[in-house]
Amino acid sequence: MKRIAVMGAGSLGTIFGAYLVKAGQDVELVDAYQDHVDALRTTGAHVVGKAEMTVPIKACTPENMKGIYDLIFYMAKQTFNDTAIPQMMAHIDEGSVVVTCQNGLPERPLVKAFGPKRVYGAPVGWGATFRGPGCSELTSDPAVMAFYLGSADGTVTEKLLETKAVMESMCPVHLAEDLMGIRWMKLLVNASHSGLSASFGASFGQVWDNTQSMRLDVKIGAECLAVAKALGVTVAPHSQAGDLREIFKAGSEAELYHSMDLVRSAWKSQRGLVASMAQDLAHGRRCEIGAINGVVCECGREAGVPTPVNDRVVSVVELIQDGDLTGSFDNLRFFKDLI
Repeated sequence: MKRIAVMGAGSLGTIFGAYLVKAGQDVELVDAYQDHVDALRTTGAHVVGKAEMTVPIKACTPENMKGIYDLIFYMAKQTFNDTAIPQMMAHIDEGSVVVTCQNGLPERPLVKAFGPKRVYGAPVGWGATFRGPGCSELTSDPAVMAFYLGSADGTVTEKLLETKAVMESMCPVHLAEDLMGIRWMKLLVNASHSGLSASFGASFGQVWDNTQSMRLDVKIGAECLAVAKALGVTVAPHSQAGDLREIFKAGSEAELYHSMDLVRSAWKSQRGLVASMAQDLAHGRRCEIGAINGVVCECGREAGVPTPVNDRVVSVVELIQDGDLTGSFDNLRFFKDLI
């Protein structure tokens, strides 16, 4: 693991790379945003927020990658998969490992490209916000930051343990024997909260304060749980909310209203946040809806489980993405039959 790349050096990648370099790792940040790469090369990776540091660092755009990397941390959004996967393929060999830190179920396309032996999954247990070229804000308390790490085929190998040691340059890394349980936990939260934030161009708190959108939030979570169960996946407990199977119940009106209260309470500290998908849409960029709510729908079709609310979220967000709608609560009209 001598030569390391962070592919997709945005909000998370900039901070992760800075921590690795500070710990003495040989790391190169790779990103398509030329101004960001220029700033990283000239002034270093600048971290603000819950941690403050500026670290001199190597950086390049994908077309300027050279040679073979032993370890690539893949932190770009899944919207870049079609471009980034071939770029990574050109700079790995049989001994290389690709670790995906993306949202959704990112191991699926990577295993198709690289095979299960060379793909690890690392769900991220901390947050960041991109502040401009060369600068990213750490929004999580370093004392509670963590990664989870597991192999796509569930095995624990020497290389997996070597990768774990590299990542611990930043924060604790928990080996995940049940990687899919953790992935579905994070996917459920993103699909319910972020999918609706993108649909309505709203903060999480605004979604939860509206009774109609709050009902949809719980129903999305319930659909995720049903699909995961059909696939034989037990959704892992959430670090602050606990057992999501006890929170996202939408069978009766009484269960639904109780679940609404539980969601508002469990995530009250995140009321002011706006999903990155909503931010992408507001700036005219494509978002990860296909990799979040979309993958729930895809898995639902594979398992024979209906996902009507997730299906509708995907349709609405795609209309916003194509410029045919704007994100607002006027879009509740598209969900009227599902509320």
